[in-house]
Amino acid sequence: MEATKQDIGEAASTAPDALAFLEAEHRAVEKLFTAFEKADDLEAKAALAQRACEELSIHTMLEEELLYPAAQEALPDSDRVDVEEAYIEHFLVKTLIAKFETLRAGNRGFDATFKVMSEMVDHHIEEEERELFPELRKSKCNLRALGEKMTKRKAELQLKLDEVGSRSVGDTTTTL
Repeated sequence: MEATKQDIGEAASTAPDALAFLEAEHRAVEKLFTAFEKADDLEAKAALAQRACEELSIHTMLEEELLYPAAQEALPDSDRVDVEEAYIEHFLVKTLIAKFETLRAGNRGFDATFKVMSEMVDHHIEEEERELFPELRKSKCNLRALGEKMTKRKAELQLKLDEVGSRSVGDTTTTL
């Protein structure tokens, strides 16, 4: 389903708070990881890896553009270490996502790369939800407004992805 500019405005007006929004995204990517583990045909694995990479790319942009700056502003210095660690974890996951530009399902290292990426993301999710999110809930950060910004930005990024066309893992012709 392709997003339109009208959809972007409507999505923002019905947005959950930022942390509920991100937790829902976390559950969606975890489902992709589980489906990949169960898949035994190369076409399914390629499609699941592609979708996971797209979802993670958009998700990291949302966190880096919106969540982390808001967290750095709202949290005391002692909690900012969690945010700095999250940036580093994102860098590592983006490095693995980039590896899928040249890997194809069935290639040596494809499954291992996906497994390492999913383990890193699972660790990242656990830390965010156990440490960062509770601290943000206690802060003065306006999570509802942040959720609206995230919902709108995700719709914009999805629209851009729809415009360039979803790419297969291994296709280096399009990027966000």
